[in-house]
Amino acid sequence: MAMQLGYTMMTEQAGPKDLVSHVVGAEESGFDFAVSSDHFFPWLEEMGHSPNAWVTLGAAAQATSRIPLMTYVTCPIIRYHPVVVAQQAATLQILSEGRFTLGIGAGENLNEHVVGAGWPPADVRHEMLVEALHVIRELFDGEGHVNFRGDHFDVESAKLWDLPEKRVPIGIAVSGQQSCEIAGELGEAMIATEPRTELGEWFDDAGGVGKPRIAQMPISYDTDRDAAVERAHRLFRWFGLGWKVNAELPGPSAFDSASQFVRPEDVSGSIPCGADVDAVIEGAQEYADAGFTHLALVQIGGDQQAPYLEWAKRDLMPAWREAFGS
Repeated sequence: MAMQLGYTMMTEQAGPKDLVSHVVGAEESGFDFAVSSDHFFPWLEEMGHSPNAWVTLGAAAQATSRIPLMTYVTCPIIRYHPVVVAQQAATLQILSEGRFTLGIGAGENLNEHVVGAGWPPADVRHEMLVEALHVIRELFDGEGHVNFRGDHFDVESAKLWDLPEKRVPIGIAVSGQQSCEIAGELGEAMIATEPRTELGEWFDDAGGVGKPRIAQMPISYDTDRDAAVERAHRLFRWFGLGWKVNAELPGPSAFDSASQFVRPEDVSGSIPCGADVDAVIEGAQEYADAGFTHLALVQIGGDQQAPYLEWAKRDLMPAWREAFGS
């Protein structure tokens, strides 16, 4: 089956100007789409960045002309009120001339704790997410003023005055059956980070048949494999902790402590490192086999994007097109 190749603007590892230049390079290199993280903190202090994703995406929309853009993902339940997310998404869809998808999820304590509202348990976060989705979707409808009284959110006479001609599609991040059911019912796409076939099955059962399934996979390209492994360990050793851990830890120091016993060989065993195209294709094949239609690669290292883009255009893309037909 065809699977599109995506580029990741990882806000945790590069500043806003660099992120915009990187996605311009990704468009020129032929990537099919681009996604952007939306963080207030980096995972680890070594990563060193965390600019505002929405401002950066607005600049990216003006600097590019073809490549689709997407948040991967925004949390519309604590740090942002859902009416603000709806306004941002509608505006970005206009600026990008219909190239934007709003990817949303239930968030991580890492980014949401900053407003001092506490960090609710997962079931409450899913309740909040459903309410937020109803608010955002109603604002996208554009049928008069929106009033909403929920258990978690209130909306008082809200209206989006600038709506795009093309409605903003919504992708919803999933990790288990409950979130898959939410995504199938209320989203236009499923977002995940693991190649688990059951996610797509639950998504289909809830109304997701025929809708895109979008995933993400980190790699550490370098002609020096040892350097690639070292960089992956230094910047991405938190990656294997799993969603249940990653969603709960409050800051970079906590991720540093939680990952202190992760070894370089542990990281290289789960993340393709070096310049081996076949290793990347093999990792991506797991997502294709699990039914994913889009896979955004994350090149680890904010200062390593230019050589990665050159390699991707020259070596990776021909192999990708042959393997996945996109």
